[in-house]
Amino acid sequence: MSPLPKPIADLTIPEPGSTTAREVLSQALRRLLRDALELPRSAPVSARREALVLRSILEQAARSSPGALVAALRRPTIGALVRCLRPSCGLSDEARDGIYVELVAGLRKDLSLAGVRLAEDAACRAPARVLSLLDRSATDTRSGAVSRPYEKIARDLVLAVADNNPLAMEEAHPDKEGNAIDLGGHDAAEWAKVIGESLALVEAHLPDLAGEIHLYVQQIVPVGFHAERHLSASYQEAIGTIYMTLHPSLMTMTEALIHEFSHNKINALFELDELLENAWSPLYTSPVRPDPRPLHGVLLAVHAFLPVARLYEKMIEAKHPLAEREDFVARFAKIRKTNREGADVVLTHGKPTEIGRGVLDEIARWDRYYAGFGA
Repeated sequence: MSPLPKPIADLTIPEPGSTTAREVLSQALRRLLRDALELPRSAPVSARREALVLRSILEQAARSSPGALVAALRRPTIGALVRCLRPSCGLSDEARDGIYVELVAGLRKDLSLAGVRLAEDAACRAPARVLSLLDRSATDTRSGAVSRPYEKIARDLVLAVADNNPLAMEEAHPDKEGNAIDLGGHDAAEWAKVIGESLALVEAHLPDLAGEIHLYVQQIVPVGFHAERHLSASYQEAIGTIYMTLHPSLMTMTEALIHEFSHNKINALFELDELLENAWSPLYTSPVRPDPRPLHGVLLAVHAFLPVARLYEKMIEAKHPLAEREDFVARFAKIRKTNREGADVVLTHGKPTEIGRGVLDEIARWDRYYAGFGA
């Protein structure tokens, strides 16, 4: 596996044919595999049985089917559990005990469905709820059909009306309280249709970015309907999952899709490097949040809104019917202003690492580019 390119030149908006996002994801998965293999050593005493079974499963799969093991770890229903078991996540032993049970169950079932033969001593005692959640692994790429609790959106991307992310109810946004599953009075098919239309818009105007979305995002979790605003979320621990509210505006939904995917992409890089030496203190005014934010959060925002600006630009170039509307043009101007303010904060105050320098240089290039568009 090749090392990360230095500098990383196009993590924010991919150049045609770019492999940067794929290389970053590969390296993040390499770290995840290493962490998974180390987990049995750090298990709490109460999870010792599951830790021993987990070690057996991991060692067997690593020897006989390493590709299947990495594919299993890449699934957010598995990968999020591994990341949440890291000591840095700070969960209690009781919480980690339950996660070990789910992880053993999920790995065993996923590997078995992939044809990996495991010894009988690698048994699990997971509840039926956990096994049901993992049923997608039997169907999403083999027959094209997706069983409940999943509604197919496009290719391997599904709407998930079940979620095992241990951190889903932990929310940093001051206007939101967690990410409980909520279809908001609309059926799953409608959600899938709307998100599919948003994805098609990205595919038409930003095909390279759309390819990265298909590479990274495996499931979208519905968290309610709002007619006036949109609240979405993602977690570094749950790469492959994004949380979205349903909104009547196609552009609002498309912005949210690009925004949260971009968080997934840079979160994969955060798995490898902080990017900023002063990422977490002090706090600064954010152009997109009412609360003061560390530079880490401001960087997340700018990195996510620049490709949104690029979508608006490309839709105007293509003379898309939506781009003829005054509110579309006004929104494009507002996004450029927000990006300019956020980029100024990050570029002025950020102290980048070696890898982070490439990301900030790219943001600076796009900041200069959009400055030429005027107010």
